[in-house]
Amino acid sequence: MKAWEATVRKTQAAAKKRANNFFGTAHVPHASDDESERHEENVIENQSIGDVYNAERFLSNGDYYTGHWADNFPHGRGKYWWTDGCMYVGDWHRGKTNGRGLFSWPSGAVYDGEFKNGYMDGAGTYSGPHGDMYKGNWVMNLKHGYGVKEYSNGDSYDGEWCRGMQEGQGTYKWKNGNYYVGQWKNGAFCGKGKMHWNDGNRYDGYWEDGFPKGNGTYKWGNGSFYVGNWSRNPNEQSGSYYPCGSTLVDGNFDWDPQEVYNVHLKTCWVCPGEKVLVMPSQKKLAVWRSSKGADPNVRPRRMSVDGRIEAGVDKDFSPFDRKLTGSRDDASLALDDFSTRGSPIRIPRVVKKQGETISKGHRNYELMLNLQLGIRHSVGRPGPPPSLDLKPSAFDPKEKVWTRFPPEGSKYTPPHQSCEFRWKDYCPLVFRTLRKLFQIDAADYMLSICGNEALRELSSPGKSGSFFYLTQDDRYMIKTMKKAEVKVLLRMLSAYYNHVRAYQNTLVTKYFGLHCVKLNGTAQKKVRFVIMGNLFCSEYTIHRRFDLKGSSLGRSTDKPEAELDANTILKDLDLNFLFRLQKTWFQEFRRQVDRDCDFLEQERIMDYSLLVGLHFREPNIAADLIPSGARTPTANGDSDTDSVPRLSRADMDRLLLDPAGWASIRLGVNMPARVERTERKSDYFEGQLVGEPTGEYYDVVMFFGIIDILQDYDITKKLEHAYKSMQYDPTSISAVDPRQYAKRFRDFVLKIFAEDA
Repeated sequence: MKAWEATVRKTQAAAKKRANNFFGTAHVPHASDDESERHEENVIENQSIGDVYNAERFLSNGDYYTGHWADNFPHGRGKYWWTDGCMYVGDWHRGKTNGRGLFSWPSGAVYDGEFKNGYMDGAGTYSGPHGDMYKGNWVMNLKHGYGVKEYSNGDSYDGEWCRGMQEGQGTYKWKNGNYYVGQWKNGAFCGKGKMHWNDGNRYDGYWEDGFPKGNGTYKWGNGSFYVGNWSRNPNEQSGSYYPCGSTLVDGNFDWDPQEVYNVHLKTCWVCPGEKVLVMPSQKKLAVWRSSKGADPNVRPRRMSVDGRIEAGVDKDFSPFDRKLTGSRDDASLALDDFSTRGSPIRIPRVVKKQGETISKGHRNYELMLNLQLGIRHSVGRPGPPPSLDLKPSAFDPKEKVWTRFPPEGSKYTPPHQSCEFRWKDYCPLVFRTLRKLFQIDAADYMLSICGNEALRELSSPGKSGSFFYLTQDDRYMIKTMKKAEVKVLLRMLSAYYNHVRAYQNTLVTKYFGLHCVKLNGTAQKKVRFVIMGNLFCSEYTIHRRFDLKGSSLGRSTDKPEAELDANTILKDLDLNFLFRLQKTWFQEFRRQVDRDCDFLEQERIMDYSLLVGLHFREPNIAADLIPSGARTPTANGDSDTDSVPRLSRADMDRLLLDPAGWASIRLGVNMPARVERTERKSDYFEGQLVGEPTGEYYDVVMFFGIIDILQDYDITKKLEHAYKSMQYDPTSISAVDPRQYAKRFRDFVLKIFAEDA
């Protein structure tokens, strides 16, 4: 025992010496070790919870902390040294690095700037171990916004960044004098830009993936130039040469445009970004569970600087390699959390897969077969690659194709076991182009809808009477439509196409196909349906779902609380959260909501909703229980269930540091965020939509989008508005003029979404 104590004292002394070398001399009481320990215990005992005081901590794992302390955490200004040589000096808030600080690595790299919730976030300067330096804006450990990068080889970049890579407008200068000015995407030249070589030659035109692609002009220093269509494929290269002061020469000159690719651009490569193996948010720190009556023989628990506690041995785990399953023991484990919390949110351990599989004997089995046959025929039909620039005739509502499907087959259709039917494609070229615009692979699309797996029918039709079907991989949703809805979509199709093409981050529903099945026989039944993306197709279980309009009349779930599950759609009056997005995401969200609402208002659309899904990331949220006063999903005990994958803070760190992981995050999809719990007071007025914040925060992955965008303000809705206005407050009903609806919707959404401070 004495030998162990001596080893600990040696480790602590070495830590103190190393920390003093970095931090400056820290105050050490001039007393024996026993007296020091008694003094520290007395100080701690005399502090009430929440008091901030100066403290010095030698931790049994060899770490060292000195600075302000409160309620068992660094809080205020302090210095923390890890045994591996990493250090942080700066502001803390309840165990998290928040505010201004300096983090240094043993390699010699240093970050000096702003922190938020453990991440490098805000304005800051990173100096690498080999002389490279970045000064600019950061978001969650990654360069994001405007910044200037000086590379160790003498190159430099001045411009915009997105998720750690150059994106937007920027200038890259090489040490040899060459420079590029223009647009970037994913760290490469992309879009309109100019390349200047130090010999006076230059290229002005379009780029793709770092190379000239499309229209462009190569100009020599003497004034001669070559203009045309550029491509790395020589067979696609075409253009004309104009000598200085002369007329057109038909390409018979001693110069090959491929020299630009094979020679001139060979030396114009962009330096890769630095690799940081350990980020500040991944560093754990040791703390005592309790400062009163603590057992000195108990090893301190470790938590990261963002408040995450180590629940055992660290595991090398990627959330995208496999789903988290977890036993009953680890699923019900409630770890301490260092945020301000009340009673924990409860989420289900298992969640039933939505819908009933359509098997033989189901009333809609033949309809499903017809649908799959039609989709396979429409998508698989050969044709030239569509251009994004469509002619107005492609949007003509009369632009439709009928195909007959007899059971014995025909020249164009295969034999099948269903009844004879006719198939209609509405504006096929437009929807083929939309699928290209949304980067939908035709083979994957057909496999999802027409593969060996059957579709699933959701248990009940929507309020409009439409039925919904899901593909087995959850990627696509198929909705039956009324004739009036088809007319609305066809009427606004041109404006819709232009809108989604202009705004990559649009929140409006993505449509991939519009079709009709007409069954032969006496009934001559027609079933019209649209294929759209499923917003909640994700690796991670959606624990909460909200359909939000900004109105109050009839906007609560009619199910009793005992019947609520993870698939229940909650409404405005059930909402008990505020959604907090990181600053740059929130700014983009506001801009996109404005754009989308303007588009829907111009198209005379109303009654749309914001569909929101939440996946709770934290493992300390208990399972299978509903807390009092909160409508929370519970498992229903069916055997056809999915395990609940959990995305922890550590997993999110790995995701954010992986460029492939960043690629899966976009506005409204897989977005890391926080939610703050709200409560409606007992005296709240009827129809109040937003409760009072409680200060309880939860880390989530968010999904959201604007759905139901095919209801125009027709005579039916006008009569509904007039009738309900005589009985209820006109501002509380859904059926209102599109302009009023857009304003109310926008105002409500910006009340429940806010910037994460």
